[in-house]
Amino acid sequence: EVQLVESGGGLVQAGGSLRLSCAVSGLTFDDYVYGWFRQAPGKEREGVSCIITNNGRTHYRPSMEGRFTISSDNAKNTVFLQMNSLMPEDTAVYYCAAVYNAYNGCPPADYYDYWGQGTQVTVSS
Repeated sequence: EVQLVESGGGLVQAGGSLRLSCAVSGLTFDDYVYGWFRQAPGKEREGVSCIITNNGRTHYRPSMEGRFTISSDNAKNTVFLQMNSLMPEDTAVYYCAAVYNAYNGCPPADYYDYWGQGTQVTVSS
């Protein structure tokens, strides 16, 4: 069974940092694109970042670029999202997702086949 399990969320004050993890099992890790999404209160789900395993490229929503860094550890079958300089508007449930690697940019949410359960990130002001 394919499983994606997020962890690392929590409560942090504005300006602080968190490192989210997405542990992947049940598929060939580096054959897939991995994306991070978030659902903030009162807002639609939005893409945050993705990593394209075929070419190693990463992509970010402009509002997060420079603050967030996506990476992976193939030996551990894990995707990370390092979040720095957090702001209250970053408060959301963060999800990781996977889709077979056939893209140059981040695929839209509907393309992803596998999703984790989400982890809550709360940034206090």
